[in-house]
This record gives sequence, C-alpha cells and structure tokens, in this order.
Amino acid sequence: MTASATSSTADRRGLLCSLFDAAVAAAQPALCLPPHLPTRPKGRTIVIGAGKASAAMARALEDHWDGPLEGLVITRYGYEVPCQRIQIVQAAHPVPDAAGLRATQRIQELVSGLTADDLVIALISGGGSSLLVAPGDGLTLQDKQAVNTALLKSGATISEMNCVRRHLSAVKGGRLAAACYPAVVLTLLISDVPGDNPIDIASGPTVADPTTCANARAIIDRYRIELPPAVRALLQRAEGESVKPGDARLARAETRMITAPQMALEAAAQVARAAGITPYILGDSLEGEARDLGKALAGIARQVAVHGQPFQAPCVLLSGGESTVTLRGQGRGGRNVEFLLALGVALDGLAGVYALAGDTDGVDGAEEIAGAVLAPNTLARAWAAGINPGASLDANDGHGFFQALGDSVITGPTLTNVNDFRAILIEGGEGGPAQQP
Repeated sequence: MTASATSSTADRRGLLCSLFDAAVAAAQPALCLPPHLPTRPKGRTIVIGAGKASAAMARALEDHWDGPLEGLVITRYGYEVPCQRIQIVQAAHPVPDAAGLRATQRIQELVSGLTADDLVIALISGGGSSLLVAPGDGLTLQDKQAVNTALLKSGATISEMNCVRRHLSAVKGGRLAAACYPAVVLTLLISDVPGDNPIDIASGPTVADPTTCANARAIIDRYRIELPPAVRALLQRAEGESVKPGDARLARAETRMITAPQMALEAAAQVARAAGITPYILGDSLEGEARDLGKALAGIARQVAVHGQPFQAPCVLLSGGESTVTLRGQGRGGRNVEFLLALGVALDGLAGVYALAGDTDGVDGAEEIAGAVLAPNTLARAWAAGINPGASLDANDGHGFFQALGDSVITGPTLTNVNDFRAILIEGGEGGPAQQP
C-alpha cells in the first residue's frame, strides 16, 4: 500500500471516528438531562436507577438540583461517576451478579413507605436489565444468571429477551413503580432499544407492561431455550405476570425520553455535512442477525458506489438499532464487529468504501472494545497476515479479526448508551476491488 493510500485510510478513519464521537457526545446526560428535571416536591426526593448511563445521569441531576436529595443507582463496573448525595453501586453486565442483587434490594427498601408528597426520580438507561436484578417468586440469582446467559446466546431480539426478563423479576415490568405508590414517579430514559419503547429499556421497571407470561413462554419455545425448572414453573403462575396498563399504582407515574438513537444519528449527520459529505440516515432501529444486516447494507453501499443509486457519492450511510448474534462458533462475539466483518466479506474490497460500527456504550458484546473500522484493503491485509475473513465470521470472532489488524475502536466507558452506531462512507470511483497492499 502506498504512502498516499495510507494517509487516505487514516483520514477516512478519522472522519468516521469523529462521527461516532459526535453521536456519543450528543447522548451525554450532562447535556440532555437538565431540561427535563421537575419542580421540587413537598416531601422527599428519592433518586433510583440502573443502567450504563445511570451514574452520569445521577451526577447531572445532582449538579442541577437545589433541594434535598437521596438515593442509589446501579451502573456497570467501570462506569462509576462520583456523586455527593446519590450512592453509586457497580454491578455486572450482561449477566447479573450478587452486587446487583444486593443493590436492588436496597432500592426496594428506599422506595417502601413513601407518601403522596414524595417524588421518585428513576434514572433508567440501557444495561439496566442485568444491573437491576430481583428474582421473581421462587427464583434464585443462579436461575436468573442461567436464563440471561441462554437468552444472550439464542439470537432472540432485545424486545424478546426483555419480555422474558420482565416476567421473571420482582422489579421489572412496572413492579418498581408500583412499589413507589402513592409517590409521584418520574422516569428519565435514555433509549438503547429499537423503537424507543419504554418497556424494553432496562425491561421497563417503572412502566406498565402489556405482554404476558404466555408471550414469554412462546419466546422460550421459539428459541428452544433450556430453563431451570423453577423458571418454567413461574411462567405458568399468576405471580409471573407484570403490572398491566390501567393499574392504579401507576396513575402517578410519568416517563420522559431525554435522548435516543435518532438524536445521536442526527448529531453525526451534522459533523458529516460540516466535512462536505452528504449524510443519509437509513434508520435508528435496524434489527436482525448482525451478519445478515451486514450483507444487506453492503448491497446498498455497492449500488451507491457503482451506480449512484439511490444516493450519489460521496455520502455516508448512517444507521442505529440493535442487531443480534446467534453464537455458533467459539469466537469472542460482538454484534457490531460481526456486522462489520460480514459487510467487509460482502463488499470484497470494493474501492472507496469505508465503515465504522460500534456500540455507543463503549462495549461491544462482552469485550471492552466499542467496535472497529473497515477499509477497502481490510480483507487483503487479513489474508496477508494469514487470517481467513470467512472463517473468522463463521467462528463469531469479529473482535479477534479486527484486533489482529489493529482496527479496533476502543473508547473506554462512554457513560451513556444509545445502542449501536454504524457509518458507511462511500467515496465513489471505479467501483472495483481495492488495490492489494
């Protein structure tokens, strides 16, 4: 590869990373939370919450609240932000642990015995499903861990996974808000789910849930998920049902979406325009198998590069949402890198096409890696290093593939979470394969 080509690749990588940085910055709680704060109540103000952004949300709340305040929120290990009046507890994600269980029990104690003069502010963001853990009737933490692990491997969508979780919990599916009654409950949400449905953000601990145990059982059967006996038994009993719409205990509960994937995509689009590149937002809620999504977007990118349809190059295709990975190989997983590797295999070195895919929370799958960058010469460089791209994809080893090439994107904890971010930069040109290094 020539020096000029090296410079060009670095420039494109820099642009793509600047788009990703803009998306993350737009979702920072310090920016988006203060406008949504309520007036002070007559009684106490209790702050509770869970999620990867919850500690940063708590800090933003503290910085802009002029009255008495107390509470506790749970965040992922490494995502702690120092607070003065709100206690921050760290726990495990994506599989719950004992620290999350103990912290959730303390939240339940905090909201017991409240009055109609009290206010509960719930700070909820992505990741809260595993952090806010209180096993349902007859279940143990080990049961919840087993179900979570099986769901993550199954290929189920986030909506399907959260439907199951809501019916196996003592706090999800509106139960936490019901426990706060008769206090006012204001939930401030940062969405990390396709469609921004509140019941799917941290499995909806403060909102009514229209789904049923029968829905959860159908999902379990659809994906042939093995369940501990106590779990299947709970899904057959009334105790497994969540709090339904119209429940009087939720009459004083309100939710406000303070930021979501669409807002992050729009922020990235502004950066692209400033760089002279026309952005097109394909959607903020693209779902499906990560590798299938990669193939589909590769087809669109190729049509743009070769035929100038449906958009003219140069342009950048932006999208968000949450894909899934059905683990079949022994690799390290990661839906963003699986998407990116599938995109690269389908493009097969198409000239003038670069891409970045990353999770806005800084963690793709179980790895402390946000995602990766793809260039026209990525596959050629892999083959030269003795790495078979197709075999890496079959092994679900996107992280291993891109890390070996030095193409991983590592941000550390971003303190927010608005789901996946994808950007495909198309420069146009001949539309042929990239020059081999």
